[in-house]
Amino acid sequence: MNTTGQEKAPIAEAMRAYAADGALAFHTPGHKQGRGAHPLLRQLITEEGLREEVSLMEELDDLHEPTMCIREAQELAAELYGADAAWFMINGTTGANHTMLLGTLRPGDTVLLPRNAHRSLIGACILAGVRPVWLQPEVSDVWGIAMGVPLAEIQAALAAHPEARALVLVYPTYYGVTQDLRAVADYVHERGVLLLVDAAHGPHLHFSDELPLSALDAGADVVASSTHKITGSLTQTSMLFVKGPRVEHERIRQAASLLQSTSPNQLLLASLDIARLQLYESGRASISRAVALAQKLRGGLAQVPGLRVLMPAELHTPGATGLDLTKITVQVSGLGLSGTEAEHILRHAYKIQCELSDASNLLFIISYADDEETCGRLLQAMQGLAATHQGCAACPQPVALPTVPPQAMTPREAFFAPVVQVPFVAAVGRVAAEQVMFYPPGIPLLVPGDRITGETLHYIHAMQALGLKVVGPADASLQTLQVIAEEKLGDSASR
Repeated sequence: MNTTGQEKAPIAEAMRAYAADGALAFHTPGHKQGRGAHPLLRQLITEEGLREEVSLMEELDDLHEPTMCIREAQELAAELYGADAAWFMINGTTGANHTMLLGTLRPGDTVLLPRNAHRSLIGACILAGVRPVWLQPEVSDVWGIAMGVPLAEIQAALAAHPEARALVLVYPTYYGVTQDLRAVADYVHERGVLLLVDAAHGPHLHFSDELPLSALDAGADVVASSTHKITGSLTQTSMLFVKGPRVEHERIRQAASLLQSTSPNQLLLASLDIARLQLYESGRASISRAVALAQKLRGGLAQVPGLRVLMPAELHTPGATGLDLTKITVQVSGLGLSGTEAEHILRHAYKIQCELSDASNLLFIISYADDEETCGRLLQAMQGLAATHQGCAACPQPVALPTVPPQAMTPREAFFAPVVQVPFVAAVGRVAAEQVMFYPPGIPLLVPGDRITGETLHYIHAMQALGLKVVGPADASLQTLQVIAEEKLGDSASR
């Protein structure tokens, strides 16, 4: 592994060198280094960016068989994060999650998976042909959100399924909640079980002692990390890390190659390279500043009448032991507003856009790009929102998250089974053939293979009534649902 050169950006430097060499382009892309670019594209991307937007040239390396600048950039990323190996992903953490399961598991393997997993992990189960055993995360009655999965739940699942090959966890959650991951890692490793972590929202944790341990530092074997979400790469770019002796690197490389484009956008790869450089140069200082800004803002928001702010002191339960302080969750139901209503008002009346809204809450992300001015604007907007809604009747408490429905088929079996469309209200007792979730946060309420319960349908209907955006079903209005045809269900059950 390269142990020097963190001050370099190998991919970006190779791209600049190629553009400066002056070779006349008779190759892709069709805009020929910007010469044929539409004026709108020229406005969107700088002249220099268009000149460097090439790929597959010898000196620009090959994402699938890297031997030069891409290999060096990946080695630098692994070194910076304390990993044994890193892979650059150009299909976001969705692609990283797919690679993580496909590169570590085999068809028929059992994997323990929390129900608050992102939809991409359901897709990974379908691609890998594995059998998920669903874990129930702890759910906060006060906040109406899923936390982590208590160790006792994991222990019970492994006792019931000693054949399990891996445990997948979400750490931190979308709302920044963490759990004692080191204790989980020690427990599953003693039993020969892999710990795979969707750490989409934790690419910055490694660079601050004020934040919870990163998943990699806590002992995870494979970690999918959204570099673009909190740190400085372009949207759609992520990294996948491996640490320890339990995972075969070559299988990860093969899975990544299978799932990624053979024509990767060099600008995306360079942005990952540059984000790593930025973290090396100023990561600790900039993230420390973001934490300080977030803490000051959290304190200010907590003083606003009618608002409630999620505080680290609340997170002392089996499934919640820490909080990423750069995530600020604000409950607005005390103002007589749902989260979606508050998001709409902030966006259009105050020109403030939150990361997400749910039934009762708003989520704001403070990153290295924020400063006193941006945080001050947010605080003023929330003060204005509260002032204009003082005295309004509080919203009713949100419907409780449904329990995990029983599984009748694996997601892969359901994905390939014949389906029929039935009225939404008539779907109780049938087997789901499609995912249903509200986005963000993209956590599935129904997964292909689930036995549909009335509790789940009631929750989906309640979220739809609040105006949350439904994602997944063929009929986005939810008048109907796709379910497994009865004859196929009977065939599956008899196997």
